[in-house]
Amino acid sequence: MVFLGLAVLTGVFAYVASATGTGIDAVDITVSSTGGNATNGHQYGFLHEDINNSGDGGLYAELIRNRAFQSNEGFPSTLDAWYPINDAKLSLKNLSTPLSNALTASMNVAAGEKDGEIGFYNDGYWGMDVKASNKYTGSFWVRGAYSGQFTASLRSNITGEAFGTAKIQSQSCSDDWIEHEFELTPSKDAPNSNNTFALTFDVAGTDDGALDFNLISLFPPTYKGRKNGMRIDIAEALEQIHPTLFRIPGGNMLEGWTNTSWWDWKNTLGPLKDRPGFYGVWEYPQTNGLGLVEYLEFAEDLGMEIVLGVYSGLALNGDITPEDQLQYFIDDALDQIEFVRGPSDSKWGSVRAQLGHPEPWKLEYVEVGNEDWLAGAPEGWDTYKQYRFPMFLDAINKAYPDIQVISSGSTYNGYDIPSPGAGDYHLYAVPDTLVEEFNRFDNITTPHIIGEMAAIQPNGGGGWDLPQMPFPWWGGAVAESVSLIGYERNQDRIIGAAFAPIIRNMNRWQWEITMIQFTADSVTRSTSWYVWELMAAHIMTETLPATSQFNPLYYVAGRNENTDGYIFKAAVYNSTEGADVPVRLTFEGIKPGTTGELTILVGPEDPYGFNDPFTGVNVVKTIKKTIEADEEGGFQFALPNLSVAVLDTGLSAPLQRNRAVEWRG
Repeated sequence: MVFLGLAVLTGVFAYVASATGTGIDAVDITVSSTGGNATNGHQYGFLHEDINNSGDGGLYAELIRNRAFQSNEGFPSTLDAWYPINDAKLSLKNLSTPLSNALTASMNVAAGEKDGEIGFYNDGYWGMDVKASNKYTGSFWVRGAYSGQFTASLRSNITGEAFGTAKIQSQSCSDDWIEHEFELTPSKDAPNSNNTFALTFDVAGTDDGALDFNLISLFPPTYKGRKNGMRIDIAEALEQIHPTLFRIPGGNMLEGWTNTSWWDWKNTLGPLKDRPGFYGVWEYPQTNGLGLVEYLEFAEDLGMEIVLGVYSGLALNGDITPEDQLQYFIDDALDQIEFVRGPSDSKWGSVRAQLGHPEPWKLEYVEVGNEDWLAGAPEGWDTYKQYRFPMFLDAINKAYPDIQVISSGSTYNGYDIPSPGAGDYHLYAVPDTLVEEFNRFDNITTPHIIGEMAAIQPNGGGGWDLPQMPFPWWGGAVAESVSLIGYERNQDRIIGAAFAPIIRNMNRWQWEITMIQFTADSVTRSTSWYVWELMAAHIMTETLPATSQFNPLYYVAGRNENTDGYIFKAAVYNSTEGADVPVRLTFEGIKPGTTGELTILVGPEDPYGFNDPFTGVNVVKTIKKTIEADEEGGFQFALPNLSVAVLDTGLSAPLQRNRAVEWRG
């Protein structure tokens, strides 16, 4: 047997082999047609977390950075990202009549020494993608008398060339805030993303040479055409991994730094002018533009079910809500659940209806807190087990007996989770650890979600004080597939698994390992993306018993009742001397001549190879072939070392992801 190890060769990490033989025996697998377990149909999903400008400046399609000069207890209002045009004087003001109680600071634009057109520009989230095929929709609020036109434009930040311009007739007046809306269609593509949005006006048309502006917004076309929606190319990359679960609003973001700065879902509802923004926990302020409704709509658009995170009374700095004060947050969680799934004539269901969604959303999973075993430990974890989780569990299940309430920790965090609660297991690890945990959930009885998991460091490189790999790499992605196969073998107890964090802005991040990387005009699908996509594209509605002969081949077998197909998923991790692994696979009841599509993912010769967003090179090779069962009903094929594969006999029928299987542990 060969193990994936770490050696230092002239400063370079390398996989090393220690062979115990020169050949490898064929793996003979027989799959029974009966005796399997129904799956929950959710298998794969992702966590949203704003750790890498993945919301503002990422999935959320808003192009303007610092659009409303928002402030909170961690960040004061600033003019960050705003620059003057034609010697204009830009300053922040807190007017006696602000735009709203939520947006109290605004930008005053006054004439300098020059006459004529003055204004400002914004350089966005490290640039803006400008395409002639796109129609951009924008708006801004103005206070101050002005007779004339505003000019909105998308410009090169290098040459000043305007790629598209819109004229907006002023409706502004001296004693009120007036919103102006516009559409802008560029006449040509910009050659790169180093572009800005500019807004100007003729100072001669003003009463006193100045105007006040707030909530200046610009959106490109959005995914599914949603107003205030998602960036299309990132949303499509997420859609293409076939997710069925969406854990929101994230992990640490839910907790906040203190017990006064947790993510308050009520602040994310309604018109943008009534959203105050959020302190956040990742060293930059967040707009709350991507709010609860936007999350729910996105889940609806991708056909995902929600795992709704509710604040548990523990902040990242260790602030703990005492037992006699916890009811406030329990009531708030019940309000949030009612908003999502309550009838339209309920208190919070009626608020949802007023916001344009009278029909309830489906909600079956609620998680209480995030990693309470970590923040403020040991006291924080002790209070979670003693009173915080039991109080939430009791209250939620009394009001909604059908909801699966999930603890923010697992039985492996030393918690005997009270029934009918479930656990949440997080695993960021080296590849060998992911493979070693292949059978971790084989004998567990408490249901679990794998809320966060990824290979983040090479073997031998574990420990939070050591750096992560720069990007997901092929050897790590194969190890992730082994864990995923282990989870699928136990789908009567595993609710689903989520890669986390999911996306990373290449201009600003705190966490290297993400499934998707992006800039203003590009999206890169990592090696992990290809592995998770393949696994999630072939959903089992029933796992089937199979003969067990694991290592170096790890596998799971089952069927999909919607396609009437048999499915086999496998990964080879460290075969002897890197040899191919011969496989003979027999499904009980399969007739000779039955065909199946075999998809094999292989990586580069260097297992540390990754998909580099700077070069655009994809190191993952996809091999597809149709194979036929022999006269004994067996499929025969060989899988290379460090490969991931799926055999599916049901692809002649339309693939339908099962969402009807009910499971309660």
